Amino acid sequence: MEANLDDQTGEALGYVMNLLLDAGALDVFFTPIQMKKNRPAVKLSVLIRPIERAKFARLILQETSTIGVRYQKWQRTVMTRSFEKVTTEYGQVRVKVATYDDLVKRTPEYEDCLKLAQKQHVTLTAVYQAAIQQFQ
Repeated sequence: MEANLDDQTGEALGYVMNLLLDAGALDVFFTPIQMKKNRPAVKLSVLIRPIERAKFARLILQETSTIGVRYQKWQRTVMTRSFEKVTTEYGQVRVKVATYDDLVKRTPEYEDCLKLAQKQHVTLTAVYQAAIQQFQ
């Protein structure tokens, strides 16, 4: 779903993003655009399950300044996700494992790395690198 917003504050945009994600949106993002009369604006894009279209249309119309919402049905391919734990010199880190056929991607979980970096008084990068070394 999409809507163009030309009179919404940055704070209100952040609020709407969190509201939509909390309501079950698969993803929410903003794209800077130019509208008629050369006004700067933001395009709100919300990825949802088709069955939830009415719910999200109502939320967008209620919580933003837009007076219309566009939608179209897309198909997508999604990697299967699971989690593993790795032990680093800083502590345990959950690692998201995404697979599709023979493709495998591993990514340390940000929140785990952040907590360990703060607790151990090291950089976030150091924790990320330590976790990555455990699964390479």
